[in-house]
Amino acid sequence: MQHAAYAHMSRRRNIPASIYLPLVDGFNKCEKWVRSDIVDLKESKTTSWLRRFIGRAKKPAMTWPFPFAEGRLFILTLRAGVEGYHINVGGRHVTSFPYRPGFTLEDATGLAIKGDVEVHSVYATSLPKSHPSFSLQRVLEMSDKWKSPPLPEEPIQLFIGILSATNHFAERMAVRKTWMQSSNIKSSNVVARFFVALNARKEVNSVLKKEAEYFGDIVILPFMDRYELVVLKTMAICEYGVQNLTAAYIMKCDDDTFIRVDAVLKEIRGVSQKKSLYMGNLNLLHRPLRSGKWAVTYEEWPEDIYPPYANGPGYIISSDIAKFIVFHHANQSLRLFKMEDVSMGMWVEQFNTTTAVQYSHNWKFCQYGCMENYYTAHYQSPRQMICLWDKLARGRANCCNFR
Repeated sequence: MQHAAYAHMSRRRNIPASIYLPLVDGFNKCEKWVRSDIVDLKESKTTSWLRRFIGRAKKPAMTWPFPFAEGRLFILTLRAGVEGYHINVGGRHVTSFPYRPGFTLEDATGLAIKGDVEVHSVYATSLPKSHPSFSLQRVLEMSDKWKSPPLPEEPIQLFIGILSATNHFAERMAVRKTWMQSSNIKSSNVVARFFVALNARKEVNSVLKKEAEYFGDIVILPFMDRYELVVLKTMAICEYGVQNLTAAYIMKCDDDTFIRVDAVLKEIRGVSQKKSLYMGNLNLLHRPLRSGKWAVTYEEWPEDIYPPYANGPGYIISSDIAKFIVFHHANQSLRLFKMEDVSMGMWVEQFNTTTAVQYSHNWKFCQYGCMENYYTAHYQSPRQMICLWDKLARGRANCCNFR
């Protein structure tokens, strides 16, 4: 495992090994292996591999930290946390691993055990009502102070639509307690709302409705949540921003996107106010994938390249573009594509044929992860959201490099 090398390096440099290990709910994602053939840092990779495969009389010795022994009983505890599962054996933490994207605990119906293991007994309890981690308790704590005020009647500068899913409660709470507490949002110069489609299970939708009524910041969309319909969520953001508000600009992001609202507003003010605006991390001459998980068929997209489009985790359009999109969608004259960010690129390109659009590109609208002095940071866990907000409170736009 790659962690072995990291641990070896940290001991040589007197750096704690834990800073290199990805965390799940504050626990190490994987325990370290102890190997007898760790490569010396001064030794070249070529020499290392030659020594491994030429003249080697025996395989490297491997020491497992797991407390398993042939023929002996052990007690394994599987616990569900906020970010993932945690496994203890004999009372000692062994490993943790994150939930896969889109996974909901309500859909977990059983536990499968594979391998040469004889199960003597199974004891199951309900999920805990509170999480033992203090930092995550900060994320999940509910209070009236996180509620959103009513929509303002006067014009605002920016409306932010956040794509979310029914089971992403922890993600929404992290957003509510961090960048949605920005001064521009609290003063109603900026408004943010979550956009969530329906779940296949009625009880999940019932919980979502109660959450929406309590916080007042969720727009529940009347269709089932599927990847192919994400583009309709983006359409709903445009409609909401045009029909319910008077906003100069509309921004779309995901619920794992952290936004420096003040920095985004400053970037908007730095461009010409006379032209229509399409701002984000722009892709030029991007080709569709024809194989793999995100494959696009020629029937879906016959062209060789996509139009210029901004990456989905965070981009901005001016209100005139949003009005154009809403108008043509109502007239059924708008082309829809399953990739919502590409769809937006198509719509802006169509608008650009009659009205000049200013395409504004900046890498600080991060597509993957975070960079120093970011405008938006993507793939941020609830713990990272809290960490980023704490750093901003100290005047530093630094990343939080843990899971």
